[in-house]
Amino acid sequence: MELTDLENLSSNLGALLLEKKMFFTCAESCTGGLLSQSIVSVAGSSAWFGCSFITYSNYSKHKMLGVSKDSLKSYGAVSEEVVGEMVNGALSESRANLGIAISGIAGPGGGSPERPVGTVCIAWKLNEGAEIKETFLFHGNRNEVRYRTVLKALEGAIDLLLSLIHISE
Repeated sequence: MELTDLENLSSNLGALLLEKKMFFTCAESCTGGLLSQSIVSVAGSSAWFGCSFITYSNYSKHKMLGVSKDSLKSYGAVSEEVVGEMVNGALSESRANLGIAISGIAGPGGGSPERPVGTVCIAWKLNEGAEIKETFLFHGNRNEVRYRTVLKALEGAIDLLLSLIHISE
């Protein structure tokens, strides 16, 4: 588990964003700012990263990002529906072009048979495109789950930007 890996991915993401003249934002819950930390570890990231939202509670997800109370009640905070609303809220509030939203159960407690510890939902969204949402089950302790989540989030964002670059060529 190397923070350097996250920094390298963040640097690669930044290079792609600069190339496309785009800005990035994120909304984090279970990662508690680890994604933002990996981004700001890259010198010059202020050229492509404007802000992030750490919305750990349901209240903050609702108030800061506009996640509907109905979605939180019906689906729970750890759901593709909620991370979809989170990424839309982050993009709307930040006016960025690319966003990531994360919500999950890092452990050691908080899991259930339906959503065990390590369950994480991630959403990616580019401009006015549709959200890409996926649910993962990461293994390990709390910090390993958080690390693997950020790794997957960054890889997904890079893949999304690379697909955009290939489409425009």
